[in-house]
Amino acid sequence: MAARLLYDVQQRYKPRIYREFLGAEPYTESEFQARYRFSKESIQILTNLLNDDLKRRTNRSHAIPVETQIKIALRYYASGSFMQVIGDTFGYDKSTVSRIIQAVTGAISAHGADFLRWPDETTKPAIINGFYNIARFPCVIGAVDGTHIRIQAPSDNEYAFVNRKNFHSINVQGICDHEGKFTNIVAKWPGSTHDSFIFRNSDVGIHLDQNHRGFDVDGLLLGDSGYACKPYLMTPYLRPSTRHQERFNSAQTRTRSVIERTFGRWKRRFHLLHSEIRLTPDRVCKIVIACAILHNFAILQREPMIDDREVEEIDIGQDLGRQDGTNVRNLIATTYF
Repeated sequence: MAARLLYDVQQRYKPRIYREFLGAEPYTESEFQARYRFSKESIQILTNLLNDDLKRRTNRSHAIPVETQIKIALRYYASGSFMQVIGDTFGYDKSTVSRIIQAVTGAISAHGADFLRWPDETTKPAIINGFYNIARFPCVIGAVDGTHIRIQAPSDNEYAFVNRKNFHSINVQGICDHEGKFTNIVAKWPGSTHDSFIFRNSDVGIHLDQNHRGFDVDGLLLGDSGYACKPYLMTPYLRPSTRHQERFNSAQTRTRSVIERTFGRWKRRFHLLHSEIRLTPDRVCKIVIACAILHNFAILQREPMIDDREVEEIDIGQDLGRQDGTNVRNLIATTYF
């Protein structure tokens, strides 16, 4: 009887004790950043930005504060821990944590247009100059690649999510600028889908295929040999036969590596992306978008990288499609290299 009473008291007051403890904010700034990947100032900005989306319209005195909701989601993204563990840390049950993460993910994703911006006429010159300074490759407005986010085996169409490395994943396409900020993210294709197919069927790929006016007008993307060479997408020569082509390949590879480093920093900042995410593919895709937005926000806020370990990227193979950019590639190689 006494043991049962003690258990009831612990369950009743544990959430309040945890919340009071967290409210005191016992961490130093560096400890805080290590846990949430953002400074206290940045989390306050996020709180103000997402307040209207997350503040519950309720008269209940114990509604969860918006800042606490954001911390719970950030801790989940940063650590990749089980929701039960996150809940134990903050004093909430697993189902509450799950609802909070879903709400915060949706609220962040709703601001995608504010943080994931395709280069326009005002931003292109700085981006082109930034890429040019890497290895003197001209007219580059972005680097494109795919990366695989590991997931648990889904119940529907399970086989479609098995990639060539034989694990379940979402194949995510990212395009970044010279600073490593994402300008476009596509997170909806199962792991068996090839990078080139994803690009051809993406809004960016379709737009460039239909509207590109020339590399000296609209710029270029750089991709690896898993993509088809197009007038707007330069890939390396598979078998370079001249000094021009060799120098082209060297500059193209050095410049394009920005996207590989960006994926690495992204996954180091949010360890969830480097673990097996035990959610449905639809929820995983929404979290991927939210983490891409937060990645850009972190760069804008000049947040430091806490974990400098390298994350291995996975090359899943080729499905090139038609290559009709070889004339443009030859022109660039002979003119600039």
